[in-house]
Amino acid sequence: MTEPRRRPPFITDEGLGLPYSKGLTASSLMITGLGPARCYAVANKIEEKLVAAGTRTVSPEQLRELTRQVLRDEAGSEYADAYLKWEAVAELDGPLIILIGGATGVGKSTIATQLASRLGITRVVSTDAVREVLRSAFTSEMFPTLYSSSFEADKAVRQPIPHSGDRLIIGFREQAAAVAVGAQALIDRALAEGTDMILEGAHLVPGFLQSFNSDKAVIVSLLVTVDDEELHRSHFYRRARDSRPVDRYLRSFDKIRRIQRYMTSSAAMRGVPTISNCDVDHALSEIVDHVLRKALETVEKGNGTTLKNNPMNGGPVDTIAGLPASVQEA
Repeated sequence: MTEPRRRPPFITDEGLGLPYSKGLTASSLMITGLGPARCYAVANKIEEKLVAAGTRTVSPEQLRELTRQVLRDEAGSEYADAYLKWEAVAELDGPLIILIGGATGVGKSTIATQLASRLGITRVVSTDAVREVLRSAFTSEMFPTLYSSSFEADKAVRQPIPHSGDRLIIGFREQAAAVAVGAQALIDRALAEGTDMILEGAHLVPGFLQSFNSDKAVIVSLLVTVDDEELHRSHFYRRARDSRPVDRYLRSFDKIRRIQRYMTSSAAMRGVPTISNCDVDHALSEIVDHVLRKALETVEKGNGTTLKNNPMNGGPVDTIAGLPASVQEA
């Protein structure tokens, strides 16, 4: 005889029930910074506790507290608190929009892709794509800077340059201002639809987009840099593996560094955080922490009160209301 197939506990919410999923739970835990394998191990441990206690149904609130306790026991309080903070952010009924600027070759695309995976965001847009769309509306004669790379915009400048002016920065600013129109439209659309989005690119210069203040959305602007010149240079050799002409970037490396200095100065003037990408994992951790702080601020402003069970405001409770003690002790 074969054993009957074990039925998973159901998560109940207003009379509806969905089976507990280790895969979905593990995916949601990645936001804490815990590795995929450990996330799945924690998700599996949660199911074991529920099954061992004979629990057939569990509310989302009860599951959340159990998850935090298992995370604390298996990974440590740091991950448990991070999980609870992100759960608090989920109370915000609005989109999360992250704007990642930075000069060519600093690792914006890599960071945006990994950040999207960690945050569960499916819409990632590059300002290079915005520029391509704008090219379809304007010819090279009408808008020459749109048809050059950010670090070659000096060659497309037609206006007279003041004696003390920097042709490269003037051309780059002209290009960034044009692309900002399309980027602004994408942000407005995401706000209207309530859709999470990550927008990244060299054209996201601090000060070129409108400032946003909303208690129904989390909008985070930041600048990614590479402070070490040799490390920055090495990023372009990696691009050669993607069949991109590394020589072109290296010939313009000094220009790329000048654009980074300009963007860093603009960020400092406007209070936009700068994240140094000397290590991708460390940079991601910094960005997630910054997004979390910004999100919690927005949630609390929207609620008008301190969030309940927020570790930043006194810490969460240690019991799981309504669940048998055997679940907590299993």
